[in-house]
Amino acid sequence: MRHTVLILFMVLGGQSLAGDGEPEVLLHDSLKGKLAEGWEWLRENPKTWRHTENGLEIRVEPGLAATVKNALVRKAPDRSQGKYALEVTVEFTATPSQQYEQAGLTWYQGQKPVFKLVHEFIDKKLYVIPGKKPAEDRLVQLHLIVDKDSYVAQFRPGAKGEFETAASGKLPPGSDEKISIQCYNGPAGEEHWMRFSDFRIVKLSE
Repeated sequence: MRHTVLILFMVLGGQSLAGDGEPEVLLHDSLKGKLAEGWEWLRENPKTWRHTENGLEIRVEPGLAATVKNALVRKAPDRSQGKYALEVTVEFTATPSQQYEQAGLTWYQGQKPVFKLVHEFIDKKLYVIPGKKPAEDRLVQLHLIVDKDSYVAQFRPGAKGEFETAASGKLPPGSDEKISIQCYNGPAGEEHWMRFSDFRIVKLSE
């Protein structure tokens, strides 16, 4: 059991898990080959997503948060029951060219997107939003910690080393909360694909 805890600590990039209890992995979906149970597509276009041996690839199509295509959505953990970490690795497989081209995690309350942790192309540079932290590596691991009323947004370029905190703040509770993997603001005249892998939901000890 000691080895299991150590491995999970390394997977979470050295994130401190306070308390004497052990973290509980609620879901680990590699996104390679098939999807785990519980995912649903929002505005699915089957022609613009595909599985590969390296992860799930979704074409970055034009659109905004309210009109995003091929958003993969599932029920979020109940934040009233504790603290959770949600994690995914995202990669630009082509050089981004469209202002605000992005991929990452979006938090929904009902049908409304209320928060995002994304890797985003702004003024010809790549950043992690929120916080607008420079992250020029095409591959970034995103790590979102949530509890009953707040968030901590973290990332690590190349999915290596320790997580850096990009921002933290309030995330008021809402009904019918969901978490989504998605990308949007893609170029209309170019075929860009985002790669997603290693999605996790972990319940952290208090």
